[in-house]
Amino acid sequence: MKVAVDTNVLVRAVVCDDRAAAAVAAKVLTDAELIAVAMPCLCEFVWVLRKVYDFQSADVATAIHALLAVANVEVNRPAVEAGLSVLEAGGDFADGVIAYEGRWLGGETFVSFDKKAVALLAAQGQTSRLL
Repeated sequence: MKVAVDTNVLVRAVVCDDRAAAAVAAKVLTDAELIAVAMPCLCEFVWVLRKVYDFQSADVATAIHALLAVANVEVNRPAVEAGLSVLEAGGDFADGVIAYEGRWLGGETFVSFDKKAVALLAAQGQTSRLL
């Protein structure tokens, strides 16, 4: 079966806070011919691990890198790598994804009221402007 995975399936598989649900999640992920992980799913995944389960950024990055290493996982790899580069620099994964996808869609300058996001993206050489 080829599956488009929801955030809660990835979370259950990683945190194992519900043994029965974690076992079901692990079985679906293990048995799947293909696991399609949409960018909104990964953004939610990061948010849930950070805010609900109090994971550190490094632990979230490790979980995402482990997911990327699985052969049958399909993601927008450049967008994920953009998110990881911001996350691993101390920022928000979603800001990296938003900046990447914005450039992909033709945007030239990332604009935000978020000082940290603008500074981190500028430090990575991306055109950014604080509003």
